[in-house]
Amino acid sequence: MQQLDRYILKKFLVTFVFCMLLFTAVAVAVDISEKTDDFVQSGLTSKQLFDQYYIGFIPHIWSLLFPLFVFIAVIFFTSKMATQSEIIAILSSGTSYNRFLRPYFIGGILLALFWWVGNRYWIPKANVIRGQFQTTYLDRNDPSRYVAYSNCINCFYLRVDTNAFVGIRDYDTVSKSARGLFLERTKNGQLVYNLRAENMMWDTLTKKWKLYRVTERYLDAVGERVQFYDTFLLRLNLNPSELRRDEYLKDKLSTPELIDHIRREEVRGTEGLDTLKVERYKRTSGAFSVVLLTLIGVTIASRKTRGGSGMHLALGIIIASLFIMSDRFSTVFAVKGNLHPLLAAWLPNLVFSLVALRLYRTTPK
Repeated sequence: MQQLDRYILKKFLVTFVFCMLLFTAVAVAVDISEKTDDFVQSGLTSKQLFDQYYIGFIPHIWSLLFPLFVFIAVIFFTSKMATQSEIIAILSSGTSYNRFLRPYFIGGILLALFWWVGNRYWIPKANVIRGQFQTTYLDRNDPSRYVAYSNCINCFYLRVDTNAFVGIRDYDTVSKSARGLFLERTKNGQLVYNLRAENMMWDTLTKKWKLYRVTERYLDAVGERVQFYDTFLLRLNLNPSELRRDEYLKDKLSTPELIDHIRREEVRGTEGLDTLKVERYKRTSGAFSVVLLTLIGVTIASRKTRGGSGMHLALGIIIASLFIMSDRFSTVFAVKGNLHPLLAAWLPNLVFSLVALRLYRTTPK
């Protein structure tokens, strides 16, 4: 690695760390101001708040805004180099523009790999901490989150395989028991099996559900057969860990766990998995976004303009805003429309790759 590479790479990484710490401080300050009442009601000390919430919240913010941190850092220090005529001096020394870009690509790829690994394994662990605090201390003060389940908060109606549906009433996550269950199986759209139990409990020895006071019905063209049991062991494609409403599930799962979860739900025939699939693909496309925004940032900021750094930052903010909007729109179209999750995750990158190519071709060399 030559002196030029070390010089630019050092500026790149130092500025990136500075931007990340600065925006993290701003995000934490804003979050504290919004949640002050909830924090006071929780009765936790400052140290407990940090250990139980912010130690998970800060990595979440890093993951969410990481590509933008890189983008702003590149624009900031490159614009400063352009204003001080350093880039002109570098190019005048015989260094080609492509050679000048090499340390940017090295830095962008290193940061992209760091973000990719972190999002696959480290960030989900932090989101477990954040999600637990949100559920325990924050969401309970937000009645709007429970409107849909006002009649029965701990009731579930799930599809356990292609032709079977299960309903569970008043499930207790601590005792792993419920006050009622029904199971229905269909064939060619017709009900062929029905099972009802007054109570159920997870049997840790057999890894099955133990049912109490059970009525079992078989229905066919001939008629109906009914059987009664005091106790009944039922094997379901459903574990106790899955019987909880978790709005933060996709954030808590590592990428291998997320892939397994999606496959398991697809086997069951569960619908509405597009949100999880978009999250899965974004964990890869986001790493590419880091490299892409690095290229866009340097091609914008390496031009010496009359407005200087202010003009570069203003243009960078506009491009960043458009990138975020395109990312949100593509996600909405995947979840609410017919856009394939893989395309939704990569569409902003595809569009802004054309922008990067256009900027690169028009950059004075």
